[in-house]
Amino acid sequence: MTAGFLGGVALHRIGEIFTAEQRRYVDAHPRSLQRTGHGIAGFYDGVPMHWMKDWSMPFPFVVESARGATLHDIDGNEYDDFCLGDTGSMFGHSPKPVAEAIARQADKGLTYMLPTEDAIAVGRLLMQRFGLPHWQIATTATDANRFALRVARAVTGRPKILVFNGCYHGSVDETYLRLVAGRPVNRPGLLGQFVDLTQLARVVEFNDLAALEVALAHGDVACVITEPVLTNSCMVLPEPGFLDDVRRLTRATGTLLLIDETHTISTGPGGYTRAHGLEPDLFVLGKPIAGGVPASVWGFTDDVARRLGDVRARTPPGHSGMGTTLSANALALAAMRATLEQVMTAGAYQHMDLLAEKLAAGLQATVDSRRLPWHVVRVGARVEFVCAPGPLRNGTQAEAAHAPALEQTVHLALLNRGCLIAPFHNMMLVCPATADAQVARLQDAFADVTEALVT
Repeated sequence: MTAGFLGGVALHRIGEIFTAEQRRYVDAHPRSLQRTGHGIAGFYDGVPMHWMKDWSMPFPFVVESARGATLHDIDGNEYDDFCLGDTGSMFGHSPKPVAEAIARQADKGLTYMLPTEDAIAVGRLLMQRFGLPHWQIATTATDANRFALRVARAVTGRPKILVFNGCYHGSVDETYLRLVAGRPVNRPGLLGQFVDLTQLARVVEFNDLAALEVALAHGDVACVITEPVLTNSCMVLPEPGFLDDVRRLTRATGTLLLIDETHTISTGPGGYTRAHGLEPDLFVLGKPIAGGVPASVWGFTDDVARRLGDVRARTPPGHSGMGTTLSANALALAAMRATLEQVMTAGAYQHMDLLAEKLAAGLQATVDSRRLPWHVVRVGARVEFVCAPGPLRNGTQAEAAHAPALEQTVHLALLNRGCLIAPFHNMMLVCPATADAQVARLQDAFADVTEALVT
């Protein structure tokens, strides 16, 4: 970072704009200020979940309603929603088929620990959609990843997993590793972690095939778990052939490969895996799979199923460490069936991809016209601007590209102009309900904000 500048923008200018945008936000949200400005009584830190304070705004606004790609707050403000629950509502808020399925199921019971007709349909749909023959349902992608990794260790007899620096797999303990000055360490800021996670997992840089080969040569890695694209920091795309080489090396070393598509499902109806012909042993998808109802899925191959059956045959009865009471509840399965059959369609993805491409091109044109050292990256319906030159190659570069004060200012300024993007990074999603006019408004708001920054 050049002295006095962040992401090519003067620090004093970032501070001036942020202060002005804070005042503008407060003025536009008097009712929310009354309700949440001093914290919500009864909740630790004044919010139901601590990350609700990670937004750029001085205090969270109170949502009144959301439909499709539009959100309203109790102060009468309307937003074009490009956050979409950080992928949880990636197909829009309350898609009609999902809302109808929820209403039908609500009248018949919500959970019974037994299968329904929807469960029978969902099993078939998962096989058809994602190509793996064996599936289980969980409540969150974190749960699904945790269960899948437990299976990987059970069937390989190996103790460790391998993650890529900068990865995101929910709150699975072993994935909270980072490389700092080339050394593996527990992720900084991790609370209550009294176990040295480097004893449970290995970590290497994304796109570094040589490092991966060395790490797998130890013969103690049960599973490589990866996103096809690093998505929860500044986005990093795989270099050509990298994921194919990951598959080749894992097979050569007897290591299983788990692809986590929780964010990259933005790529297409079968995720990045189907679009790019990947061949995972295990597959995880959470967040949007049930249209916003908490649910996730994890699948695996015939070979993994056979080996798991052998292990279970030798294991005494008892708790497997997999599954929670509300996993595969009837409500979630009803919503999941509606999502798979009627919402996650090829036509929906075609619309999303087209508008996301238009959005990315417009944002990049603005970046270029302002001569900012930024770049725009996209994976299907998921678009991100990065306040640093690109493309980025790995997690270390992605972390270095993060510009919190600048990003916070841009986020708040966009919000004040009616455009909501994800709070944790510069991510924007296009959903089936997103309209051309909403994309145009976001492009105009982005142009307005960046003009103010460089003036």
